[in-house]
Amino acid sequence: MFQLTCPGRQCVKNDVLSGLTVALALVPEAVAFAFVAGVEPLVGLYGAFLMGLITALLGGRPGMISGATGAMAVVMVSLVASYGVEYLFAALLLTGALQVAAGVLRLGKFIRLVPYPVMLGFVNGLAIVIFLAQLQQFQTTGPDGETAWLSGEPLWLMLGLVALTMAIIQFLPRLTSAVPASLAAIVTVTLLVIGLDLDTRSVVDVLREMSGDPNASIAGGLPEFHIPSVPLTWETLQIILPYSLILAGVGLIESLLTLTLIDELTETRGRGNRECIGQGVANTVNGLLGGMGGMGGMGGMGGMGGMGGMGGCAMIGQSLININSGGRGRLSGISAALFLLIFILFASGLIERIPVAALVGVMFVVVLGTFEWATFRMIGRVPKADIFVTILVAVITVVSDLAVAVITVVSDLAVAVIVGVIVSALVFAWEHAKQMRAETHIDENGAKIYELHGPLFFGSVQNFHDLFDPKNDPVEVIVDFYDSRVADHSGIEAIDSLAERYQRHGKTLHLRHLSPECRDLLEKAGDLVEVNLLEDPRYYVADDRLA
Repeated sequence: MFQLTCPGRQCVKNDVLSGLTVALALVPEAVAFAFVAGVEPLVGLYGAFLMGLITALLGGRPGMISGATGAMAVVMVSLVASYGVEYLFAALLLTGALQVAAGVLRLGKFIRLVPYPVMLGFVNGLAIVIFLAQLQQFQTTGPDGETAWLSGEPLWLMLGLVALTMAIIQFLPRLTSAVPASLAAIVTVTLLVIGLDLDTRSVVDVLREMSGDPNASIAGGLPEFHIPSVPLTWETLQIILPYSLILAGVGLIESLLTLTLIDELTETRGRGNRECIGQGVANTVNGLLGGMGGMGGMGGMGGMGGMGGMGGCAMIGQSLININSGGRGRLSGISAALFLLIFILFASGLIERIPVAALVGVMFVVVLGTFEWATFRMIGRVPKADIFVTILVAVITVVSDLAVAVITVVSDLAVAVIVGVIVSALVFAWEHAKQMRAETHIDENGAKIYELHGPLFFGSVQNFHDLFDPKNDPVEVIVDFYDSRVADHSGIEAIDSLAERYQRHGKTLHLRHLSPECRDLLEKAGDLVEVNLLEDPRYYVADDRLA
């Protein structure tokens, strides 16, 4: 069932005001990521608007904010630079189709395979990335094009406004909760800067520094329907397919991980498969809205071309701003998107005057709230392997996203998550492989009984083989799987190989408490397998021949 917001006027007010706060914070990031991708700033703003609106309506996680992101922008830059922005729009169409297919095939459930240490490293890494991204606002570009750190009065003014913003966010909720603290902080600092005519950088200053155009603005019109102007050939598909696969994977991984984090914060549960579909539809629409009415002033970037949306995925920073500001329903995401469109159409002049220091202060508060400080207390209290995975994922996340800033490699958060899952899986397999052991004794008939303990799978096969001594064992040997389970085909092959070893020594091997599925796959053991339907368990083995 579609529920716009929770019942009551208070919920509506919270969602609308938190949406406004998010929209204000979206502007500079959307512009920055557009430059990373090599497209015009309005393309990034339209991408944030379309992603936010459609995922809020169709996605599986109310309260989560989607928009143009650095993780996807760094993948787009190579495509745009090599083939042009029209190929980007075509790639977004295919990206959306792949993401919708993932949702229809219910692949979103596999996010549950991400271990907690990976999630912890992902969150901590993102907090560091968000922090590092704000540091560029403490830099300025000189007339010669050289970048230098702020110093003297501009630096102290910047630090003072950032500190004031953070103080308002911290202490205002103790006085009143009528207005989101982040929104109140942005408005207060903006009015202070305008009223006292303080000389500090604003949103439009950042935009003009990035573009090199002294008349740059975020003003624009409505996006228009536009089919990507690319040849409908096999060569075009070969060009865009690799990018679309990466974009689809990056977008879904980051979105589903953010969904999991918001679930934990709100103690509710989102729908991963529905989120996949929502993300896919949003990226498809971004690929089709490739035209724009009422072009704003960005003449200095005319060579970039392209007037649609650049696509994206869930944004952890903006999502946390929304949750911390009281936004819980779909209305918060819808409001954020509509406010962003209003800024573009009617209020660009006001938004461009917002001091960057106010937005930096908001993001610093997000950093403090995002980083899991309990990670430091975990050291020495949890397995070293988990600590290693957490640190590894955090480091890869930071290194990958720093590539967004310098655009030297095509890397993304998906790398961090995949590496973390692989390392966690290997650690899990290693620990469970060590559990394979056996208790032995001789029964009244002189047969040697091996009572196995632990799972038999690819990781424990070697330990399994080392337990047996076919040369010195008696003629009758019984292997009891009552406290063991065969997990995959490697385990089946290990049993087959063991039967052959005993057969070569002229001895008989009996296997008890083995599932019928396992016996069906034992090709070489033959009549060595003892059939006992009353005692043998029924469970399934991961093997293609039983599929």
